Amino acid sequence: MTRADAHAVRHNVAAARFELDVDGALALCAYRREGDTLLFTHTEVPARLQGRGVAAIVVQAALDWARAEGLAVRPLCSYVEVYMRRHPETRDLLAR
Repeated sequence: MTRADAHAVRHNVAAARFELDVDGALALCAYRREGDTLLFTHTEVPARLQGRGVAAIVVQAALDWARAEGLAVRPLCSYVEVYMRRHPETRDLLAR
């Protein structure tokens, strides 16, 4: 998987999550919105897709959307927290 695969991530507003279908399996990053803050609650990647960068693609797409919408982020999900720590360019999104 490459960053170019991010265009395949879809925002499922009704389910409050970002989704990516890969080889017939669904990876996702779920959130809950509270005002101008997105609380990322869960990231899930099927076992057979792990280690391919799928979670990073979905989370980056979700963070890109938050930035475009002017929303702050609170990572309740450990994966999103670690991702943001490893990518300092995303830290400005953190809710104060």
